[in-house]
Amino acid sequence: MINEISPAWPAPHAVQAAMDRAGRAIPPAWPLASSVAVNPFLGQAGEPLAMAGARLARIAGARVTMPRRWYAEKIAAGVISDADLAAALAAAAGPKPADVAALKAAAAVEMPPPSPLPSIADLASRISGIDWPGIIADRFGAWAGGYFDAGQALWAAPKGKSAYAAWRASATHDITPEILGLPGFARHVAEAPETGLAVAARAVDRLSLPADAADTYFHQMLMTLGGWAQYARYKLWQAELAGGADETITDILAIRLIWEEALFLRYEAGIADAWASVRVAHAAPVAATPEGSIDAILQEAAERAAQSQLARRLAEPPQGAALARPALQAAFCIDVRSEIFRRALEGLNPRIQTMGFAGFFGLGTAHRRFASDVEERRLPVLLAPALRSCAGGPDLHAKDQAARFKARAKRAWGRFKLAAVSSFAFVEATGPVYAGKLLSDALGLHALPPPDEPPPRLDPALDVTVKINTAQAVLRAMSLTSGFAPLVLLVGHGANVVNNPHASALHCGACGGYSGEANARLLAALLNDTQVRDGLAANGIEIPAGTLFVAALHLTTTDEVTLYDEDHPSAAHKADLEQAKAWLAAAGKLARAERALRLPRAAGAAALHRRSRDWSETRPEWALAGCQAFIAAPRRRTAGKSLEGRAFLHDYDWKQDKGFGVLELIMTAPIVVASWISLQYYGSTVAPDLFGSGNKLLHNVIGGIGVAEGNGGSLRAGLPWQSVHDGARYAHDPLRLSVCIEAPRDAMSEILGRHPEVRALFDHGWMHLFALDEAGQMAWRYAGDLHWTAMAGRHFVQPSARLEPAV
Repeated sequence: MINEISPAWPAPHAVQAAMDRAGRAIPPAWPLASSVAVNPFLGQAGEPLAMAGARLARIAGARVTMPRRWYAEKIAAGVISDADLAAALAAAAGPKPADVAALKAAAAVEMPPPSPLPSIADLASRISGIDWPGIIADRFGAWAGGYFDAGQALWAAPKGKSAYAAWRASATHDITPEILGLPGFARHVAEAPETGLAVAARAVDRLSLPADAADTYFHQMLMTLGGWAQYARYKLWQAELAGGADETITDILAIRLIWEEALFLRYEAGIADAWASVRVAHAAPVAATPEGSIDAILQEAAERAAQSQLARRLAEPPQGAALARPALQAAFCIDVRSEIFRRALEGLNPRIQTMGFAGFFGLGTAHRRFASDVEERRLPVLLAPALRSCAGGPDLHAKDQAARFKARAKRAWGRFKLAAVSSFAFVEATGPVYAGKLLSDALGLHALPPPDEPPPRLDPALDVTVKINTAQAVLRAMSLTSGFAPLVLLVGHGANVVNNPHASALHCGACGGYSGEANARLLAALLNDTQVRDGLAANGIEIPAGTLFVAALHLTTTDEVTLYDEDHPSAAHKADLEQAKAWLAAAGKLARAERALRLPRAAGAAALHRRSRDWSETRPEWALAGCQAFIAAPRRRTAGKSLEGRAFLHDYDWKQDKGFGVLELIMTAPIVVASWISLQYYGSTVAPDLFGSGNKLLHNVIGGIGVAEGNGGSLRAGLPWQSVHDGARYAHDPLRLSVCIEAPRDAMSEILGRHPEVRALFDHGWMHLFALDEAGQMAWRYAGDLHWTAMAGRHFVQPSARLEPAV
């Protein structure tokens, strides 16, 4: 007999609080035009992997680790050693296998995928034979595609209503559910309460849902809506970033509850007992299972194996000597793709020095492209823009107007081609004219040029004092305060691909999913300003008069670099610029040759150019697949050491960082962004059905904001399968990020103490933190709760007490 739990709720606002918690358990999903990597476990950051696995198994039947055969194969191949397994076992808390032999035996036993608790729609489907979950996904997706449309639809849905009100107005006229077997559904919707909160309050009463069951049940309801719930969470994220609020995610939760309520009323006689059991299960506390704990230990062992390899690489003797004054300096984005190019560039000449810095170059701006009024947030999504910028100035008014007229004509022509009535006549009348274009597109004959807009400017302009303070902050954060080369390149990055809805995911995450040239050009203008240089000199940063800053753009698909040297013409630097272009071209060849080894069907470096122009290419590049580590240290610690394009490299010299303000900035911004990237690749690999966007070959763009796999259903967020798998094997090893910082441990501990949300990522194992010693070797590991353990050789000494700072 089932033990019923009292459905009593502690207070009237408890339903609202439960809805809000469920909404925040969902990760946000940015629209395609500015998509950025998002940690899909963002709502579970306050609990360890095994606990998050138990939660997601309950609500979605999802794994949070790889199948055990993946670990077993690595153990058999010697990639994961017995020492790695022993260290992971020793670090694990709670019940666990007795020894390494028992852990190996467990790894050899494949576990079936977890089964989620059934929703009412699932229970109704079982007894009726009607696919109610699929019908709900289809009907909700059909409405949401119009309601959230961002400009793709020719006939836009009316705006102005809340999501719940707009859906209710539509659903009262949709007879599809009734045709499919749910009589009276339109009337049920029409009689529903006027607000989402009132709907939820009525639903928990009708469904006899206990308060203790609400968190995971509401969470499950949102998860069944796929990417639509994640897009609604994005709207809440954006609203709160601007100091506001948004109710979209709780509105769509209410919509989903109306479906559950209607199905319960329709099938109550056949599902009441089963639903009572589900309620009890939802009310039970979430707890890690023994099998889930074993999976988490195996995952930890895989990560310790990778960390041992990284430790050995960092322990290699340093290469190259410090230069009095380099001939060329180039500051690249910390993106892992720049590691390959930087290593190739530095190998050409010992007088070339490269640096790593966040790709938005410290200028968080809302940027308007030329002839556009759309503001693009070219900064990390964790931040709100502090600056405004635009391409071009008043002197280009005539060109601006001409470009706007041309763009309007192009849009009108496009709408005419696609309109419901004219599209058929258009194809019949002009189809043959497009034969040449179709042929040239199919053969990839036309290369895409890099962005080449007029120089950007801050609008409004900053006063001199603010410009000086901004420039000083950026240079100190880059650890670039002396030893300036005659030519300093500021290199953003972007990708040039065709026919790729996920193109923005190949751009710069630090620039909000856009290419990084605008920020680089703005910073170059700032650092070339004579008033700014005079102010910097007064603050101890002497930039020689003969130093020129030039912005550049690294196209990661082809490893070509474009210089924006016309922004600041300098006859005195003509020879320097020509030499720099030659070095960059040579480095590009080396980088393409290395990257071609990983890409399927890339016969050689030349093939990478063709991939960027091929409209049928599903893998124009691997983007950040393979990312494993973040290293914040002087470049001399990693120079000449191949990290295989798997590490984010941020230049940092703690001895120049008085008060550790730069260290705090690194730990709370770039590292968090890198963790989002790492965990998005992780989630899209271990749980592709839940956190991935599926097969690119089946994608259809919905509303300009996301993709569906097929001709309808749920919006799919996350990475396509082709971004993590090459068709035969994984291109990404799902490993949580290992962060290595050369800085005093007590300084890092103090920063973690001030930022509990960052500390939670390390305390619960979503990232690993290491302190490098004065030789640049991995000497200490953060063990959680502000404790550190010393690394003995390639393994860890277990802590007995809090340890003293390393440096």
